[in-house]
Amino acid sequence: QVQLVESGGGLVQAGGSLRLSCAASGRTFSNYAMGWFRQAPGKEREFVAAISRSGWIIYYADSVKGRFTISRDNAKNSVFLQMNILKPEDTAVYYCAADGYGFGVRTRTRYYDYWGQGTQVTVSS
Repeated sequence: QVQLVESGGGLVQAGGSLRLSCAASGRTFSNYAMGWFRQAPGKEREFVAAISRSGWIIYYADSVKGRFTISRDNAKNSVFLQMNILKPEDTAVYYCAADGYGFGVRTRTRYYDYWGQGTQVTVSS
């Protein structure tokens, strides 16, 4: 089992920044690729960004490319999402998730074995 706890969400004006953190406990963190997903009201959960076990492979959704940065610190069992130039359409509950895949990153929710409880991000116009 891997337990994931997100933090760092909040209310921010358009154009602002937030940094989300996800702390992992349980099994060896470096054995998991990590992803960030988000879900807006009335919409399906969607992929935002993912980072491989080592951190060498990173992939972003087109909607956040150039504005968001995913990173991880395996020594601290944590993954981060730096969000800049936030837009109202970024408003959602953000989830971190762990995937036992060992060959890069994946973007579909069904591949991720463990999920956090989510943190709300609200961007006002």
